Amino acid sequence: MNRQYKRLMQKQEAQKSRSPRPQVKPVGAPTKQRTKPLQFFKEVMAELRKVAWPTRQEVVAYSIVVLVSVVVIAAIIFAMDYVFTKAVLALFGVET
Repeated sequence: MNRQYKRLMQKQEAQKSRSPRPQVKPVGAPTKQRTKPLQFFKEVMAELRKVAWPTRQEVVAYSIVVLVSVVVIAAIIFAMDYVFTKAVLALFGVET
């Protein structure tokens, strides 16, 4: 065991040996209340108005970059698979 793990175990043992204290809320602390669905959606819409949405031209450009990247990576993986398959078959003397 390393020192860090030993220290962690000692801390856990020390916490287990302590008596659990009841959690007391401070006087005047607000209680959590659920947000009503209508209020939630109003806040969501307000946040969405703040978003800097990309233009159509930016979306098209980013989409093209992603598609080209996917095609290039797929071609690289295909080429590596083909080369390794041929190498393994040649290594074991299997005719194709």
